[in-house]
Amino acid sequence: MMIIRYIREDDINDIYQLAEKAGYGLTSLQPNLEILAAKLKRACDTVRGKLSKADQGYFFVLEDTSINKVVGLCGIEVALGLSEPWYNFHVGTQVHSSKTLNVYKAHQTLFLSNDHTTCSELCTLFLDPDYRKEMNGKFLSKIRFLFIAAFRNIFEKRIVAEMRGYSDEVGNSPFWDAVGHKFFNMEFRKADYLSGTGQKSFIAELMPRYPLYVDMLPAAAQEVIGKVHPNTLPAYKLLLGEGLRFQGYVDIFDGGATLEADVENLRSIKESTVLPIEIVEAATLNEAEPYLISNDHYQDYRGLLIQHDPEQKNIQLTQAQAEQLKVAQGDVVRVLSLNPKEHKA
Repeated sequence: MMIIRYIREDDINDIYQLAEKAGYGLTSLQPNLEILAAKLKRACDTVRGKLSKADQGYFFVLEDTSINKVVGLCGIEVALGLSEPWYNFHVGTQVHSSKTLNVYKAHQTLFLSNDHTTCSELCTLFLDPDYRKEMNGKFLSKIRFLFIAAFRNIFEKRIVAEMRGYSDEVGNSPFWDAVGHKFFNMEFRKADYLSGTGQKSFIAELMPRYPLYVDMLPAAAQEVIGKVHPNTLPAYKLLLGEGLRFQGYVDIFDGGATLEADVENLRSIKESTVLPIEIVEAATLNEAEPYLISNDHYQDYRGLLIQHDPEQKNIQLTQAQAEQLKVAQGDVVRVLSLNPKEHKA
């Protein structure tokens, strides 16, 4: 059975293996045991109520209970930029005109920004390639929205998600080569690693404070501004379905799009509901569809992906499912269709 739960400190070895598989570009998941251990402790301390808002971050894992192995993880940062600056580029417009010469030109610019300070962030989504099947990816990503719906008061009014930008099969980024490399004099992978390990002071020290004109960049760099890595495209489309949109902000390293939304406009806030459960030997379903369900127990949060008939007024679970979800007959669970109504598959 596949379940989602909070990350634990004893998951460190499985998380390290996932980090090794993540490859280039996933800044927040680096194969460094010391840094990963600190990340796991911070996540656990968040649930324990030991941290201030500036340091809080929730991390969830997808566990294959048949082999007791963590095969994916995802996270939510509560508030960005409160303990250290949060940077991105805002894609803006600079107009130059001359009535004398009858010239009017509008140029795209990149301006270093801290505009997403205090936003919550969807982060660190990674699923073992062997488990990229049977809706596991959607399950892992979307459980965060169900958690936000259950504990709305924890998070900020606006939420963002940085998408991995384009890089080639060996980790070269045309955007980095044209922009970051000129100011940092290091390879993309090294800058990406330093940022992912919390060493971000060099960004403020070395990045330009004045707008960069996009027209002055090589064509290869211009073409990837606001684009996402091919491997990230499914996650990008998934977030669009949940209500996030591109509003002109991109990553300072690889130019990848940042998506954002007001939390009150997320599909999970509008459509999730709470239903009682019924323990059955086997579910009797007529028109079954995939649904996310969670127990809404803050100290021991659990989520499952089940088949549910939306016409039914309760949720049918087997005893094994109920035990994994840590609920009993008559308890209620939070429910959300896996697929947006207009895109059900």
